[in-house]
Amino acid sequence: MCVCVCVCVRAGATKDMGNLMGGGEEKDPEKEEEKRKKEEERQEALRQQEEERKAKYAKMEAERENLRQGIRDKYGIKKKEEKEAEAAAEAEAASEGSLTRPKKAVPAGCGDEEEEDPGLMETVMKFLPGPLNNVLDMFNKK
Repeated sequence: MCVCVCVCVRAGATKDMGNLMGGGEEKDPEKEEEKRKKEEERQEALRQQEEERKAKYAKMEAERENLRQGIRDKYGIKKKEEKEAEAAAEAEAASEGSLTRPKKAVPAGCGDEEEEDPGLMETVMKFLPGPLNNVLDMFNKK
């Protein structure tokens, strides 16, 4: 490596020595313009290929849909979308003339509520005969 550098210096090629050592190149505006044009052409070609690919698959899908529709017609099968639309229309038609409205949740504090559970002692006292009930009352008072 040293030999090459010495030879270059003696030959007077100092510009080339910078390039050999990893220095920056001089930027040629013509080359940069050419690179930019090539990149634009490449990007345009990629866009065009992508559009062609999408058109090809759209055409294939249209052909498949035609085949599917032919089979549906032949065997009297409806599309899922059509079935869903019919079901929604039936539900809407059924509720149009209805005078009743759907039941709403009962608000808290109204209607059927469970009463509080009585304590264990109160429950036992209900079922004990009179004299035993009096004995329990004496224990509760203390």
